Amino acid sequence: MARSAFTDQTSPTWTNWVGNQSFTPARAAAPRDEEEVAALVRRAAERGVGVRVAGAGHSFTPVVQTDGLLLDLAALSGVVHTDPVGKRATALAATRIRDFYEPLWQAGLALRNQGDIDTQQIAGAVATGTHGSGTRFTSLSGVVRGARIVTATGDVRDVDGSDLDLLHATQVSVGMLGVVTRLELEVTDAYRLREQVGLRSWDDVTEHWDELVDQHRHFGFFWLPTEESGALYNLDGHGERLANQCYVKVYDEVGPDVADDDTVGRRVDRCYRIFPMVYDPNFHELEYFVALERAPQALQAVRELMLRSLPDAVYPLEVRTVGADRAFLSPQHGTATVVISVSGKPGTDYWAYLRSVDALLADFDARVHWGKLHFMTPERLHALYPRAADFIALRRELDPEGMFLNDHLRPLFA
Repeated sequence: MARSAFTDQTSPTWTNWVGNQSFTPARAAAPRDEEEVAALVRRAAERGVGVRVAGAGHSFTPVVQTDGLLLDLAALSGVVHTDPVGKRATALAATRIRDFYEPLWQAGLALRNQGDIDTQQIAGAVATGTHGSGTRFTSLSGVVRGARIVTATGDVRDVDGSDLDLLHATQVSVGMLGVVTRLELEVTDAYRLREQVGLRSWDDVTEHWDELVDQHRHFGFFWLPTEESGALYNLDGHGERLANQCYVKVYDEVGPDVADDDTVGRRVDRCYRIFPMVYDPNFHELEYFVALERAPQALQAVRELMLRSLPDAVYPLEVRTVGADRAFLSPQHGTATVVISVSGKPGTDYWAYLRSVDALLADFDARVHWGKLHFMTPERLHALYPRAADFIALRRELDPEGMFLNDHLRPLFA
């Protein structure tokens, strides 16, 4: 993309990592710093065009798409401050999750929790509610304690705990409040993890559900409907039969007296070396969140739906948990949740399958991951997210012309 250019030339086509979202913006620019971001936003406002920001492209939804100006913030990257006493870390917007590891560890710190993909830029991961697993911990959004945002006027707004409504709106904003240029996160003391990975039956997992959720720092699993399911997500049964098994991952903290171990499925190492996994971009994912107390019934219902030979049921059912937070658009607003993820096969018409899952989970008042495929409507938004109207009011205050909306977001948040 052009360096700090706002031109009328046709821009390169942008495509996300799995290839299901692609578009050509009218203009593109790659600002080198916050000042240039502000100048570009002011120029866009003068021309009356929309603005969106391209992160690492890990969303399955068209959240980045725009027919106006697309910003590439890759130059705004790096951890710029750590505070071991206050347990804080400040990073620029395009800092990838993996780029937090060494700067934090050198300061005796670590991210409190994270997901298994670490190539996302922190601003995009926060904006969409990206999460790890474990009811003791929120998503990455829930640990945001401050931010700097370039608003629709090109002014820079500092967000912190002095205005809790604005902070909670910023924590999961899907890029609709402005261009985030930096974030302050609450972090924790550096820690090491022991993993326990193995196959367990569905009945065994559901029988021990409360124990697995309550007694472990991190608990998640893939239920594998067919023998081919594991290969799709690079899961190895080490010779054991995979079909109708749960590939369970449990992580717990260990003390300094426990030695490192590189045994597959039983590793002990720094937290950031345990969390990440490598996925091939061969799936398109829907991810919904159900209140934790309704998890067993919801999971059983989805499994039964998949067993009725839906066309894409070869893909695993992925299950995790996330702790409650206060972000207005967070699927964990006010409640811990179970995360239910299903996938469609690229190159096929998987919409009937995903709509079947959506219809089933609607009966469980499921909220959505804003970066994953979903079927949210305005009616469901206001019924399921108690602070949705407050978010929309703040969005309109900061961006009355809807500069940071696009055709995907406007029907829900205009």
